[in-house]
Amino acid sequence: MPTKISSLSQVDPRAQLGDDVEIGPFCLIGPHVQIGDDCRFDSHVTIVGNTSVGKRNRFLPNCVIGEAPQDKSYRASNTRLEIGDDNTFREGVTVNRGAEKEDCCTRIGNRNLLMANSHVAHNCNIANNVILVNGVLLGGHVHIQEGAIISGNSVVHHFSTLGMLSFVSGGCRVPHDIPPFMLAAGSDHPTIKTINIVGMRRAGIAEATIRIIRRAHRLLFREFKKVEDVRDEFRQKLQGIFPFELTALLNAIELQQHGTMGRAREQHRDDAGDGEEPQRRAA
Repeated sequence: MPTKISSLSQVDPRAQLGDDVEIGPFCLIGPHVQIGDDCRFDSHVTIVGNTSVGKRNRFLPNCVIGEAPQDKSYRASNTRLEIGDDNTFREGVTVNRGAEKEDCCTRIGNRNLLMANSHVAHNCNIANNVILVNGVLLGGHVHIQEGAIISGNSVVHHFSTLGMLSFVSGGCRVPHDIPPFMLAAGSDHPTIKTINIVGMRRAGIAEATIRIIRRAHRLLFREFKKVEDVRDEFRQKLQGIFPFELTALLNAIELQQHGTMGRAREQHRDDAGDGEEPQRRAA
C-alpha cells in the first residue's frame, strides 16, 4: 500500500519513508528522519533529529521524538536516536536523542510500550518488551533490560540499571540499580520486597528456576549474605550448574556493589563524555 500523508502535515522531502506509512494531521517529520514500513502517526507527532524508526511503530498524539537532549553540555552535534520495531508511544511521550557522551545515541528496542507522558532522556538504552507506565521519567544514561516494568510516576536516576524482568511499583524514586527478577517498592527509597514471580511465569521461566531465584532473594535480601557466600551455597546444591537467571542476578548485584551510590554504571560517569564527538551539522 502507498504511504498516506495528511495535507495538514509537514514532511521534509529529504526524510526517508517506508511503505504503507500513515501520517495524520499536524505532524512534523524532519529532514534526517528514517521511518520503516507500516508505521502510523496519529496526529500532532513531531519527529526530528538524526532519528531512525523501524517497522510497525505507532505514535499517538503529541509525541515529541528525537529532539535535542536536555543537557547543558550539548553542542548541537549530529547525535542519534534509534528505535526498533513494533513499539507503541502513547500520548505525550518524549524521547531525546543522545548527547555527545558514550556512543552519542539513545536506543529503544522492540515491542516496548511507553505510556502517556513518559520521558526517555539522552543516552538511555531500553531493551525489548519493556513497559513504562504513565508519567515515568528516565534520567540520562539509564539502561532498562528485557521485560522490565516501571509503574506510573516513577523517576529513575541517571546511570541506573533496571535488570531483566524487574518490576518497580508506582510513585518510586529509584536512585540505584534494581537487580534482575526483583520487585522494588517504596516511594522515597525503594527496597527489594520479593521476586517478580508474575513476570517470570509470564516469560515462561521454569518453576524450578523460580524457586532458585526465590531462595537467592531470601539469602541476599532477608539474611543479607554476601554474594560469594550465596554462590558457594548454590554451587554445592546445583553441582556447579547455574541456570542463566541465577548467574544474571548474582552478577548484577556484584557489579552494583562494585559501583558507586548503588549504581554499577555510575563509576563510568567520567568516561561518558570520552566518546568521539560527532560531526556538527552545517548551519
